[in-house]
Amino acid sequence: MLVLASASPRRREILGRFIRDFEVVPSGATEECFLGESEGYAVEVARKKAREVYTRVRGTIIGADTVVSINGHILGKPKDREHAFRMLRVLSGRVHEVTTGYCIIHEGEENCGAVVTEVKFRELGDDIIQDYIKTGEPMDKAGAYGIQGRAGLFVEWIRGDYYNVVGFPLEIVWKLRELGFRVMG
Repeated sequence: MLVLASASPRRREILGRFIRDFEVVPSGATEECFLGESEGYAVEVARKKAREVYTRVRGTIIGADTVVSINGHILGKPKDREHAFRMLRVLSGRVHEVTTGYCIIHEGEENCGAVVTEVKFRELGDDIIQDYIKTGEPMDKAGAYGIQGRAGLFVEWIRGDYYNVVGFPLEIVWKLRELGFRVMG
């Protein structure tokens, strides 16, 4: 049995494009692990999520965590509208990194890694940031934006895996294929 240890509808949708049979069992693990560089942090949170679900459910477990960082500083999810505004103001006109850490527990063995994608935002005026925040869209997302939604307009370019920016890099699907799961079937 394949289990996605996430309540994220975006992760569920992306995995479902490639693999039909899987269960969703959200992890109860907290996302606060330790401070450090974004790759290590994201992998550690993903590992925590996968291990927590593995204690309750047997099978192949996928844990993932996505962070947005700029100049080595992890932005997290906004606490309120003002925090979302400050995050988007910081990202305006600049390149940042989106990192997804993952941990796949298969037959008791952990296969963990991280995927990093660079994203360049256009210069954003306060008015467009405020209009975006009013939609409510940024409030549950790392870095206060979702590339798959209205904030896609903010992106000037990306270098790397688009799906990683959404929160579920295709490297995870490829690793599952290597572990014997049928993809696209």
